[in-house]
Amino acid sequence: MARKPSDFDADLQALMDKAKKVKSQKTVQLGELVQVVGADILPMGALAGALLAAIEQSRKQPEAVTRWTERGRSFFQQKGKRGKKKGSGDPAAGVANNICSSA
Repeated sequence: MARKPSDFDADLQALMDKAKKVKSQKTVQLGELVQVVGADILPMGALAGALLAAIEQSRKQPEAVTRWTERGRSFFQQKGKRGKKKGSGDPAAGVANNICSSA
């Protein structure tokens, strides 16, 4: 039997669409994270500055990332113990699951 020719343009378009969807989901999750931890009360400039400082510190002191990771896990575990259930419509549940599973 002869092989069916591949439609490289369609395959490329499908990959580009999937990449766009993943990027969009990541953006939404980062926004949810900012809200869940309460960082949305900070002015945008202050939040950007804090993130830039964190990036700088992570390069100079990689062990800081380990401390931050533990603090984040603790935050989400405490939040979970306060009655927040997975699938309750709370963005923290999805954010917490993604943070804890990716670490």
